[in-house]
Amino acid sequence: MVLVACGPFTPSDGVAFEPLSDLLEVVARDRPDVCILFGPFLDAKHEQVESCQLLGSFSDAFRLCLRTIIEGTRSAGSQLVLVPSLRDVSHDFVYPQPPFPFPDLPKEDRA
Repeated sequence: MVLVACGPFTPSDGVAFEPLSDLLEVVARDRPDVCILFGPFLDAKHEQVESCQLLGSFSDAFRLCLRTIIEGTRSAGSQLVLVPSLRDVSHDFVYPQPPFPFPDLPKEDRA
């Protein structure tokens, strides 16, 4: 079974990733073999991003999102595929897009 979802994964009035949490509940319940998530994970067009109201950096927000995804899918045993969007603020907006950099991700989570 393959589960596919597209971002943005935040509501328009905040960056708390509630829609992502709801999606992760579905992943934990249905336990897909592969979970493909298309960005944007943190949208460049988000109101708080455009008005510079985030409390941390873009990379910090993406790390939080990534940690939430990994921890939320670990028990399901799903293979994760993360596809960046041109509107991801924490990623290069060039085409073709390079993969997300994961320098501090544990080796067992990179497979």
